[in-house]
Order: sequence, then structure tokens, then C-alpha cells
Amino acid sequence: MSKDTLNGSLLDTLYAVIESRRGADPESSHTARLFSRGIDKICQKVGEEAVETVIEGAQGRKEGVVGESADLLYHLLVLWAASGVKPAEVWAALEGRKGISGIAEKASRKQD
Repeated sequence: MSKDTLNGSLLDTLYAVIESRRGADPESSHTARLFSRGIDKICQKVGEEAVETVIEGAQGRKEGVVGESADLLYHLLVLWAASGVKPAEVWAALEGRKGISGIAEKASRKQD
């Protein structure tokens, strides 16, 4: 395994690749095809992959969870790119939650 794989910067690298496929030929790039289909299709794919990940987890299939998690992360990164969200923004949000209990963090969110 490379250091990228171990320290998480692999997601930043993948995001850069995803961004580079914006505007590419949808016939030659799955990522370009997703971008060309629009945000609704990208959101649908994120939802599908999330459900598939949950099903694998509920069935106790570790290998399935690994594979579906990889698909979910990829599609989530495509959604970020399509939405103008940079990985650093998400990393900062996570960093801001460090040391705060999940219950306290959730309670601090503005209620709609």
C-alpha cells in the first residue's frame, strides 16, 4: 500500500481526477457521463450505493461492505464536485467536530 492509501490523501487525489473528467467525453468516461446526466442522477447514484452498503453491512458481508463503500465514496466525491464542495471543506467540518460527542454536536445544530 502507498502512503496515500494509508493517510487518506487518496480521496483528495481521487477528487482531483474526478474534477479533471468534468467536460470529458461521456462516451469514454463514467465520471463525465455522471456529470452530463446532472445532479439528480448523481444524487440517485449516491443513494443507491449507500443502500447497497447498508445491505452488505446488515448481512455481515465484510467484503461487500468494502466494495460498496468504495463505490459510495467515489459517487460521494462526484456529488461534492458537482455541488462545488471541496474535500478540504468536509475535512474542516470533521476537524471541527473532533472532541465533541456526537450527541452534543447534533444538539448544537440549528433545528428546522
